[in-house]
Amino acid sequence: MPTYDYICDACNHEFEAFESIKADPQTVCPQCQEVKLRRKIGGGAAIIFKGSGFYQTDYRSDSYKKHAAADKPSESSSPAPAKTDTPKASSNGTS
Repeated sequence: MPTYDYICDACNHEFEAFESIKADPQTVCPQCQEVKLRRKIGGGAAIIFKGSGFYQTDYRSDSYKKHAAADKPSESSSPAPAKTDTPKASSNGTS
């Protein structure tokens, strides 16, 4: 059910009402009891975001992802650490 905004032309009282789409609009102001109430026209809310939020990087284009992958250095292209051959000492005490 949608929420409608109302304003009274007699006392300028504004409020929101949670009503069915099929319900007739209210006409009597709950504050001054005058029959001067009208429903405000609004743009409405097309999307209501719930949750912790959304980030610009959540839905990147494929071309952006390809460029980002190309700019990122791969692990295979990094130089391997140099190996040094050092003789191991004999553990039995003989050389």
